[in-house]
Amino acid sequence: MTIDQFNFAGKKAFIRVDFNVPLDENFNITDDTRMRAALPTLKKILANGGSLIIGSHLGRPKGPADKFSLKHILKHLEDLLGVEVQFANDCMGEEAAVKASALQAGEVLLLENLRFYAEEEGKPRGLAEDATDEEKKVAKAAVKESQKEFTKKLASYADCYVNDAFGTAHRAHASTALIAKHFDKNSKMFGYLMEKEVKAVDKILNDIQRPFTAIMGGSKVSSKIEIIENLLSKVDNLIIAGGMTYTFTKAMGGKIGISICEDDKLDLALDLVKKAKEKGVNLVLAVDAKIADAFSNDANTKFCPVNEIPDGWEGLDIGPKTEELFADVIKNSKTILWNGPTGVFEFENFTHGSRTVGEAIVEATKNGAFSLVGGGDSVACVNKFGLASGVSYVSTGGGALLEAIEGKVLPGIAAINE
Repeated sequence: MTIDQFNFAGKKAFIRVDFNVPLDENFNITDDTRMRAALPTLKKILANGGSLIIGSHLGRPKGPADKFSLKHILKHLEDLLGVEVQFANDCMGEEAAVKASALQAGEVLLLENLRFYAEEEGKPRGLAEDATDEEKKVAKAAVKESQKEFTKKLASYADCYVNDAFGTAHRAHASTALIAKHFDKNSKMFGYLMEKEVKAVDKILNDIQRPFTAIMGGSKVSSKIEIIENLLSKVDNLIIAGGMTYTFTKAMGGKIGISICEDDKLDLALDLVKKAKEKGVNLVLAVDAKIADAFSNDANTKFCPVNEIPDGWEGLDIGPKTEELFADVIKNSKTILWNGPTGVFEFENFTHGSRTVGEAIVEATKNGAFSLVGGGDSVACVNKFGLASGVSYVSTGGGALLEAIEGKVLPGIAAINE
């Protein structure tokens, strides 16, 4: 069943969204991208005469906590939707059940943070640090058992289920996967955002126009190992950027000063270089760096070869020769995946490399390439530089996108397709 095929008239729809938006110290939303991304689905259901029961998480609470309350986003959600939004202070409380039951066509109810309950994630909380394996096993079994009732109650609020939370699709949580089992095939579906995400990933994995270039940033090789290995069997060019650069550089005998480096992953880096060669993949590494004498926007800076960084200095972005090298590869590509900036783009003095990569992707896209940008920092980059509208698709999923590209089956997607 698709969202366009379903008749929402007179129906209550439980819609799982990803409103895990960043808030400042005064609880103001600093980036509402994820909320705006869900609007087409929310407005479609309302326009069809349905009512909305919206479930989401915010942050990683270990129980109820004001700073993680979804009440902080209530007013902005009302502004975006243009209708009043009711709020249930407890997603499991009597208030939630009563308000959900009383919903009329066109009305909206926002439930409190689903992760205030351990049952949402299915992980026990409050275990003593010295808990035995048996105690952990018992606690986990207890949470799993109560998770069934938690899921059943959430499902009881609605007539149909819509999953539009790609950002959590890789988690087998109560509201992202388990709840779908309470609805038949004709009453559960993806929202528009999920549909777009699934299609974008499918295009990257199964409808590749070549050359295919992946730009992988981030600080740690260890956190990207599985996706890099999977990409080596798909891409023509693999650009390694960000903090990972220095692990590869040191592994190949270079001097990296005090740059970030995973010393226990040097052999792994060399192994990836070898695998790329064996598979005929053009592994593109930085040749120069913008270095600093402190991890600060105001540090002294200069450019130098990436393998000749002096003691006491660290690489915080790529240099001009590398910018040109990366841009040339990107501009000659027909499929592009970007995950992770080239440097510490949060510091204005170290944004140039990431901006150059983004601009090269936009130029390639204008020339007919399909470009997918995903992962929190990459998304923040294209938004910061005003480039989001110039790429083919900006994914709302970080971990979910990476796991999908690794070739894993995402529970939130499988639950709808069952």
